[in-house]
Amino acid sequence: MPVWLWALVLVAWAIPPGAEAAGRPVALASLDGTSLAGQLYEAASRPAPAVVLVHMLSRSKADWDSLAQDLERRGITALAIDLRGHGASGGSATALGAMVQDVRAAVQWLAARPTVRPDAVGVAGASLGANLALVAAVEQPLVRVVAAVSPSLDYRGVRASADVMRKLGDRGIWLACSTEDPYALRTLKELTESSTVPRDQQLSTVPAHGTHLLAADPVLARALVDWLHRTLLS
Repeated sequence: MPVWLWALVLVAWAIPPGAEAAGRPVALASLDGTSLAGQLYEAASRPAPAVVLVHMLSRSKADWDSLAQDLERRGITALAIDLRGHGASGGSATALGAMVQDVRAAVQWLAARPTVRPDAVGVAGASLGANLALVAAVEQPLVRVVAAVSPSLDYRGVRASADVMRKLGDRGIWLACSTEDPYALRTLKELTESSTVPRDQQLSTVPAHGTHLLAADPVLARALVDWLHRTLLS
């Protein structure tokens, strides 16, 4: 047998079964019945705190795979969803406002699982997903904490405003962006200044946006996981 073929065989033996597919696929419905696809990463210790992960426009739940696995290892169950019109979900990718329903449905689906603590559920989003997470949490008392990476004051009509921050009250909020991302940086400044309670804020010098920023800056990604662990397991 050629040396290169032996190498492939050894690599195959070294990879444990199922290593290529983290989490497991699940199906759920948005509040208006639109079919949504998700990837569920369940913590070993149950019932566990849990987080819904919301991707950027034109991306998919796969962007959260690495961070979701970190959360799973830290004892937090994660559900990454494909927003409508994205990935394996149905519906239109142009209906940004309707995607708020997708996030709310994911929160309800996750909180209803017997393996999840309904008193310790959070939402984390990036770019458009950051705005959706903040807006969706307003009408979702189930949401205890929100993490928003690279949010915008107005993302094509999905607005993360001072009023949204006011309505979220004293719930935990983590805001992060790159110092090289002017609109997101301005958004963080306005949201923190308009809030009546202190908000956690993280700035990165890496020039990237949303989940690309988390992938490019492992220190920031670790800070997000640490914050979710601290706030949801307390």
